[in-house]
Amino acid sequence: MTIDKIELRNALGSFATGITIVTAVGPQGDLLGITANSFNSVSLDPPLVLFSLARGAYSLKAFQASGAFAINVLREDQEHLSSNFARALVDKWSNVPYETWVTGSPILKEAIASFDCEVHSMYDGGDHVIFVGRVLQLRCNAEESPLLYFRGRYARLAR
Repeated sequence: MTIDKIELRNALGSFATGITIVTAVGPQGDLLGITANSFNSVSLDPPLVLFSLARGAYSLKAFQASGAFAINVLREDQEHLSSNFARALVDKWSNVPYETWVTGSPILKEAIASFDCEVHSMYDGGDHVIFVGRVLQLRCNAEESPLLYFRGRYARLAR
């Protein structure tokens, strides 16, 4: 049986996800950042998380060489950051407040949650590379609501 790629994408879009900005520092010291909704928890002991990055992404080789990354979960009012970091080959860091922790990866100061990770392993994921990271430090603001993505659009929690 052949799976239609558009039908598969539409079906997968029926699963609501949060939106993250994945950051790292490239081999030349350049700041990396991408928008990703492919973030998952993997294990509590040891503390592992994952994200996947398309093989066609301009920053793939730099992320693979970085040895570390940070996951920054966006708040419901941060669509502008999601859109900005989804674009390739532009200055994504202008006016974006960040700090660094253990790994040196940029931690977005206003994210709802952040995870500073060292790369634990990388796996073949078809047209993506799966990055598994060991969480070294984290921060969470339980009072904020997340930015969601559902069926190709941003969404917010109904209250």
